[in-house]
Formats: sequence, C-alpha cells, structure tokens
Amino acid sequence: MDHSLLQNALIYLLAAVVAVPIAKRLGLGAVLGYLLAGIAIGPWGLGLISGVENLLHFSEFGVVLLLFLIGLELEPKRLWAMRRPIFGGGGAQVLLVAAALAGTALLFGIDWKVALIAALGLSLSSTAIALATLEERNLMATPAGAAGFSILLFQDIAAIPMIAIVPMLGVSSGQDSTSWVDAARIIAVIAALVLGGRFLIRPALRMIAGTGMREIFTAFALLLVIAIAMLMQWVGLSMALGTFLAGVLLADSEYRHALESDLEPFKGLLLGLFFTAVGMSVDFAVFLAQPWRILGMVVLFLVIKGLVLYLLAMKLGVARGQRALFAFVLAQGGEFAFVVFGAAATARVFSQEQAAVLVVTVTLSMMATPLLLLWHDKVIAPRHAAGKQRPDDKPEAKEDHVIIAGFGRFGQIVGRLLHANGVSLTVLDHDPDQIDLLRRFGFKVFYGDATRIDLLHAAGAAGARALVLAIDDVEDSLKLVDAAREVFPDLPILARARNVSHYYDLMDRGVTVIERETFESALLLGRRVMQHLGASAWQARQATMKFRAHTLKSLLDVYPYYRDQQQYVSMARQARDELEAMFARDAAARGEKRRGGWDD
Repeated sequence: MDHSLLQNALIYLLAAVVAVPIAKRLGLGAVLGYLLAGIAIGPWGLGLISGVENLLHFSEFGVVLLLFLIGLELEPKRLWAMRRPIFGGGGAQVLLVAAALAGTALLFGIDWKVALIAALGLSLSSTAIALATLEERNLMATPAGAAGFSILLFQDIAAIPMIAIVPMLGVSSGQDSTSWVDAARIIAVIAALVLGGRFLIRPALRMIAGTGMREIFTAFALLLVIAIAMLMQWVGLSMALGTFLAGVLLADSEYRHALESDLEPFKGLLLGLFFTAVGMSVDFAVFLAQPWRILGMVVLFLVIKGLVLYLLAMKLGVARGQRALFAFVLAQGGEFAFVVFGAAATARVFSQEQAAVLVVTVTLSMMATPLLLLWHDKVIAPRHAAGKQRPDDKPEAKEDHVIIAGFGRFGQIVGRLLHANGVSLTVLDHDPDQIDLLRRFGFKVFYGDATRIDLLHAAGAAGARALVLAIDDVEDSLKLVDAAREVFPDLPILARARNVSHYYDLMDRGVTVIERETFESALLLGRRVMQHLGASAWQARQATMKFRAHTLKSLLDVYPYYRDQQQYVSMARQARDELEAMFARDAAARGEKRRGGWDD
C-alpha cells in the first residue's frame, strides 16, 4: 500500500477536522475553513503535502458530483414554475455583472478573450457560501432568499456552457477542427445518455432498490456518476455537463432523493478536498509580488459586482432592508470560477500568472464575505431595525401537506381516506413496486428509509401539517419518532402502535395521538358477533363502547408502572377484575339474560 497516500489522507482529514469547526464557530463558514486548511498545509504554509496538481484533478470529481445533484434538483415542473426568476433574474445578473467587469477590464487594456472569460468566471458566486448564509439567517423563504436561490441556480447552469466555450477561445494545437466522425460520436453519446436515462437507468435503479441492500444502491449511484463522467471525457466533453444532464433526466424519478442522500456525503467530502486543494494551490508569491494590485482588484471586483446586485435587487422585489445583505451574500467569486480559470489556463486563454492572480482574487473575495456580512450586521442592519416589517419581508407560506411514513396495509387506508378528501400527501416508502403503483395514481412519493433525516427534509417535514407514522417495524418506528422530535420539534406526529409495548414506547416519546392497529377492527368484529348472537345494534354498540373506554382508561392507568413487571401484572389483573365487575353490574341491572341471546 502507498504509505504516502495514507499520510496525505491523514494530513488532509486532520486539517479539515481542525480548521472547519473553528471556521464555523467564528462564523466564517465551512468553505473558508477548507481554504484556510489548504493554505496551512500547502507549500506556502507548513508544506506538509506535495503534488497539489494531482490532488486538484482528483478532487474535481466533487464538482462533478455537485453538478449531478444540481441536475437532480431541476425537476421539469419546478424549473418551469421558476423560469422567470431563474432565467430572468439569474440571466440578468450574469450578463450585467459580466458586462460591467469585462468593460472595466477592457478599459485597463486587457485582451478581450481574457477579459471575457475572467468576467464570466467572476460573475459566478459561491453556491456553498451563499446558500449556507441564507439558511443560517432563515431567509430562504423571503423574497431575498428566493431571488438569491434563483440566481445561484442559474449560475450553476450557466457554468456549464462557460466551461464548454473556453476551449473554443484557446490557442489551436495545430490539429484540424473536430471531424464529422467526432461530432457524430458526441451526438450519439448525448442521445444515448438521454435515452438510457429514461429507459435503462430507472429500471436498473428499481431492480437495485428491490434488493433492499442500501450499500449496493449507493455503489450503483457512484458507478452511474463515474461511468457518465468518463464517457463524456472520452468524447471530449465536460464531465460536469454529462452528469448534469443525467441528473436532470432523473429529476422526476422516485429515486431522486435516495440518490441525493447517498451521494451527498461523497460530494461534501470531495468538495471539501477540492477547496483544500485550491487553498494549497494559491500562489502567494503572486500576491506578495504585487499585493496592492491584487487587493485593488479584489476591492474593485466586490464594489462592481455588489453595486450591480444591489440595483438588480430593486427590480427583483427584494425588500429595501435586505438589498445590501442580498448583494453581500452574492458578491464574492464562486467555486466554479476556479474550474473556469483552470480550463482557461489549460486552453492557454490565460497565462499561468493571470490564472494565479484571478484564483487569489476569488479566494480573497470569499474570505472577505464574512467581513462584509459582519459590517452589514453592525452598521447597515441597525438602520433598518426601527422600521416596521413590510408585508413582502415575511416568509412565504410553506407547503400544506401530510407525510405518511410507510404505505403498507395500515398506511394505505389512512392515505386513501385523506387523499379522497383532498388532503395533499407525501408518501415515504422503500418498496419499489409500491412506489411505482403510487406514482401512476398521482401520489407524491419518495423512495428511501423514512428514518433518515435528509429524506424527511427532502419530503418537506419542516412545513408539513402532520407526520403519520405507519411503519411496520417497531424499532424503525421509534427511531423515526426520535429523529423527527430532535430535528422537527413542532411537527405533529400521529402514530400506529403494533402492540401495548409499542404504545407505551410512543407515549414515552411524547406522541399523544396513537391508534393500536388491530384494536378498533377487533372491537368492530366483536360488536358484529354480538349482533349475530341476538343483541340489538344499540346494545352491541353500548357494550363495545363501554369495553373500549374501560380498556383505554386501563391502558393509561397502567402506563406509569409498565416498566415494573410485578406492578404491571398486578395493575393489569386489577383492570381485568374491574371490567368483569362492571359487566356483572350491567347484567344485573338489565335483568336475567336469555340463554344464548339478549333482551331487547
């Protein structure tokens, strides 16, 4: 085994584990933590890791995974509903910022190709920094958050054609232009990707999910992304472009959230490695050689981009008090700028020095973001605090729906009743056949383990009216309650209990609305037996309701003692004796019973 590989992995993981929590605690964000970790262990820090270029190339797979997951978010219906803010606001942001930056660069005598690619790359913001900031400040549901998310979504889409056009502006290698054979091969691969995503990948996912082995599903998800990336690289196209297209094709699949959940840890770790590698690759010799020039570029870049964003916020309906925050959140350079500049250096649009200067500029702009936000909180925000909150500052209403976890024999009845009465449902289940059936009847259904918090988040548990717990397995049921109580404390939970012990375990966890799965149906059958034996409908109902009330009362009376086995048995016997005495009194009051029947 290569011990240098293990040594580098140890250093990388140790740096990340130390730097990222510290950065998060200081309010700097995880991305900056990774960047600082890279600087610390890189050539300009402690010099603990060499071969930064190889690490950077490997870590770019994190960007590939990010594009795949972004594609999974772009469900055609959702994309169509958001088309105006995404393509209107997002398109305007990229074009206006790029035009302003390119125009400024041309005024300084920069070559038009360099100015264009640099401006396009700098028009992109950091998705990781911006989204984390919006979520931390609970702004995602406000107009500022919605506009910011739309712009970031468009930027992620726009990064793909940006990366694709860079080689077209590069220096010719002396070879002929792409042949018809190469063009046909590219078209054939894209067509195969589209058709395969629709007719082959989904059945394969269903078959893999049917095995019930989560690790195999995760392995297939990684295999899918790697295979598509290598296929696109083979035909000379961007790996990110291929995985993005695959993600879009699977965006309306019932396995989308399971794919997201399984790939998210790999994406986060590899993106962290990518940011660390970027930090290690920052050439501080360039900064030390011309510090004032680079600092001037950073300030000029932030001012131009921030001013365009502030003016654009006025047109996007962002509240006045949030416009500066909106501009500061999106003003920095983004992670895709590193990819664009790297592609430009490879295609020889940029010199190595120009690429290094721009990488340092973007990195410093990222590091400046927490300072801008701190300035906003201390100086700008207090000026707006005295004013009343405008109606458009209020978060938008969350989706009104009920989540049903488990759609077996019990959950089906609950779901059909609610669905028949116009209640919007979201179903969580791990049976591929069941999922396929539900989707055909128009249910919103997610494949996966309902006890996983990421799946609950994806299903909209934060805004749900209630969670109906209908899972068969008792341990999984209790695990789900524990997870939901911890992350969604305000989410009402209505549960099905398999038995008395399960009932008590649910009560221990604060669940108050519980139905024993066989209790009511057994009562109904017993009531019908009494009628069959001669009791009137009224007598059968009264006897059943009295038995029901006594049983439920006894259940609650015994609850404080159910962990004490001796006391529990004693209380249960006492409850049974009371029930027998109660029926004896009823019989005496009613008179002597007929043999084999009841008096009318």
